[in-house]
Amino acid sequence: MTSASPTRTDVRQQAEAHLRALVGPRDGQGEAVLREDQWSAIEALAVDRRRALVVQRTGWGKSAVYFVATLLLREQGAGPTVIVSPLLALMRNQIAAAERAGIRAVTINSTNIEDWDPIQESVRAGEVDVLLVSPERLNNPGFRDEVLPRLAATCGLLVVDEAHCISDWGHDFRPDYRRIRTLLGELPDGIPVLATTATANERVTSDVAEQLGRDVLVLRGSLDRESLRLGVVRLKTAEQRLAWLADHLAEQPGSGIVYTLTVAATQEIADYLRSRGHDVAAYSGQTDPTERQALEQDLAAGRVKALVATSALGMGFDATLGFVVNMGAPNSPVAYYQQVGRAGRGTDEAVVVLLPAPEDRDIWAYFASLAFPREELVRQTLAVLADAGKPLSTATLETYVELTRNRLETMLKVLDVDGAVRRVRGGWESTGQPWSYDEERYRRVSEAREREQRAMLDYIATDRCRMEFLRAQLDDPGAGPCGRCDNCGGLDLPATVSEAAVEEAGARLSRPGVVLEPRKMWPTALANLGIDWKGKISEGAEPGRVVARLTDLGHGQALRDLFRAETPDGPVPVPLVRAVVTVLEDWRPRVDGIVVVESATRPTLVSDLADGLSRYLRVPLLGRFAIVDPDVAPGQGAMNSAQRVAAVGRRYDLAAEVPDGARVLLVDDRVVTGWTLTVAARALRQAGAGAVLPLALASDS
Repeated sequence: MTSASPTRTDVRQQAEAHLRALVGPRDGQGEAVLREDQWSAIEALAVDRRRALVVQRTGWGKSAVYFVATLLLREQGAGPTVIVSPLLALMRNQIAAAERAGIRAVTINSTNIEDWDPIQESVRAGEVDVLLVSPERLNNPGFRDEVLPRLAATCGLLVVDEAHCISDWGHDFRPDYRRIRTLLGELPDGIPVLATTATANERVTSDVAEQLGRDVLVLRGSLDRESLRLGVVRLKTAEQRLAWLADHLAEQPGSGIVYTLTVAATQEIADYLRSRGHDVAAYSGQTDPTERQALEQDLAAGRVKALVATSALGMGFDATLGFVVNMGAPNSPVAYYQQVGRAGRGTDEAVVVLLPAPEDRDIWAYFASLAFPREELVRQTLAVLADAGKPLSTATLETYVELTRNRLETMLKVLDVDGAVRRVRGGWESTGQPWSYDEERYRRVSEAREREQRAMLDYIATDRCRMEFLRAQLDDPGAGPCGRCDNCGGLDLPATVSEAAVEEAGARLSRPGVVLEPRKMWPTALANLGIDWKGKISEGAEPGRVVARLTDLGHGQALRDLFRAETPDGPVPVPLVRAVVTVLEDWRPRVDGIVVVESATRPTLVSDLADGLSRYLRVPLLGRFAIVDPDVAPGQGAMNSAQRVAAVGRRYDLAAEVPDGARVLLVDDRVVTGWTLTVAARALRQAGAGAVLPLALASDS
């Protein structure tokens, strides 16, 4: 700066003028002014050009820090601010807020691919003040090789939002965020960096600060949320919990979110609440992006009472929500704190209710099973890439490595950051660099996750202040009784539900029957496994039925119990027999005979199911999709589609007499991937069946 440069007092006055433009007029509250910690962060970024980590509660004003710093830096001639943000909804709200302050903000993410080129041209022309990118963009080959180096060299400020994702210890670790460490190392001297989060304990804070590097200013404030009134309602059955929600949803203030643990539950609960007259909609990662944006706007504007959502819903900072209800507990107090933080922003009071369920732990166990793969699978992947000597797509790698698509992608991203593989156009290639399996780190992370789950159970059972409990889990030194939660006497939540509501919820949950959509396309690259099936499945099954998904609220619990490893084989339990009959009454399939998928683990169950169906439908058993190679283990290859198709092809063969043109009911106990039924349907169609209609007790999803 020259001698005529403004003083720090001048800069603060300028910063507060920008703040007022950003937040607009405040009715009856006087002009907006910066908090001391906000000014400390802005001063570090825009005056001292330092790196800062801000750990502050939701609604504290972290976004104001980077927007005000952006305006100050741009006035000094700095390049655009680059914000790495994982939440598309938050991006949209950030852009709207930026525009109010005269900030030209744009985003590059998976939903606006057609706009990338003009956006990048605008950035190069200096017409953009803020560029928001999703973490996944950081390792897109074109963006990483062509756009990112230029941004690193010319940006005026780098912001990492939701910075706990950088840390292995964060509750929401994302491999793509590890790419930020490389970006930080490539920044020229004097480029300030801001990392922000509302959910970091001391361990995560230290880890992130260490990754930010030299001379980091850490600003950690109170994580109390003064507007939130926390409570837990413990009810024994799914019917009671659903009835409670239907009875008491209208009593909750304003609009809000009903969080669930699974995608299936969003639809199931939303459908039921609509039948009870509530204006709600389902929302998940499977919701179409255009529909998601419309639903977010409806919620923020109060046009719906609630969105029934998975954790895919992350509302932005200017959404004013009056409540959050969790139907089922997240797997850690820190994740729970983040979800409930969606309420109480811009309102004096908000109600937060947790309705825990026994099946929560089953769902936690499922997600825990998706942890980093065993070393032999990692080594196998590295060997395949090294032997190929060329880039391989994820779909091709699936034919060599028994991992699901998501786990394989996640593993490859970690290996990419570790330098062992590289993402290029056309897939992934080996770098030839040595790589070590950090078993100790993975074990410590797994143990930390188990501790978090135990702490979540402790939160549900505690008789101490709930906000104090959550703040203590985040190592907030000022944690103390809030005076607002149910345990402090500040919230009185009724635990009663009407008998009529319980009966109605029970009737809804006990009504079995989920459509089983057939597979439409063969996995790619099956030729690598010596199988010549490809493209569209022309000899496939018709839409079938299962009694319920294992994750469903109604029959899901009985089916989870039935398929536990320790449950002995036996005939179909009577309640499930009744459920199968109800499914058939609703479905009314017209069939000429039955073929059963043979089972090595539950032979009595499947044979009893097939015999009972034969008697009830008065059609003959035509034969079996029989096990011909018992050396292929049950479920082998189930981690990905190509491996599973190959395993099913080796394990089974059709042993049945099928009349030409017959409509065949194909019976199985449990659908995990759907490929056993798909391969069986193909065999039946080639044997002369005119149609194949699958029926099973349960599906995994």
